[in-house]
Amino acid sequence: MAEEKLAFEQGFTFNLLSTKKFTLRQDPKISRLLMKWSMLGRINIQAFNFDQSFQSYRSNDFAWSFFQDPCVKNNLKVLDTAGSWTLLGIDITHVNVEVVPCTKVSVDIFNPIYSNGILHPSGHIVKCYHEIYPDFDELRMLLLEEDSNNYHIISPSDRQEFLFRLFKHMVLGGELCQCEDVIDPYVETAKMMYKDLVSVQKDRDTKEITVVTTILKVSAHDHSGLCYPSATENEQTFAYLCIDPFKRHVYVLYHSFGIGDFK
Repeated sequence: MAEEKLAFEQGFTFNLLSTKKFTLRQDPKISRLLMKWSMLGRINIQAFNFDQSFQSYRSNDFAWSFFQDPCVKNNLKVLDTAGSWTLLGIDITHVNVEVVPCTKVSVDIFNPIYSNGILHPSGHIVKCYHEIYPDFDELRMLLLEEDSNNYHIISPSDRQEFLFRLFKHMVLGGELCQCEDVIDPYVETAKMMYKDLVSVQKDRDTKEITVVTTILKVSAHDHSGLCYPSATENEQTFAYLCIDPFKRHVYVLYHSFGIGDFK
């Protein structure tokens, strides 16, 4: 029993998978969209593997071990206040972990957007008035304004889903985001990122496809306070750990809100 307990309490160990390819970094079309949305150069995906079996009830232990690991400290990329990439390289004293629902295996979650006056028949996003923002539309109204007419068409549980969060992050973009006139680029980019980050499996008997990846939204503190993904909080500054328990891979999706690259 003592040996079993010792094995259970042992922390995870991580190694960088520097050759892992992601569409986000390889597809020129995606790069052009990220540049338009002021996210290029401020968003990144990294891959690590780990050495133990993972169960979702160990999410807090996993995140803590991740930020304590020497390989992670020496390789995890972050943006500094000047907008330059650097490495974490500091001692983390506290980690916040939010388990993000991740159950979707299709883009049906977006269906209500296509049938409630948010889009024209052509697929163009309907423009609307906002008392603060001069150039606003019904899609952003749906995402941001709880008292808007269409806010309820996406259920609270679907709003928490990782796929919908990716979509929302793409729509809101960075500091100098240039909005799309049509919805397709947002949906396709969110779908592509989801496929890069999330693993599924098919049941041999029922043929049902289910998600096996666990998603953790994380932030971390050092002795001075919040430091990761940034010392400044913003809805568009985020870090997600996407954990595949079978491959024993964890993918880190990182973005820091600001002015993205223009080339």
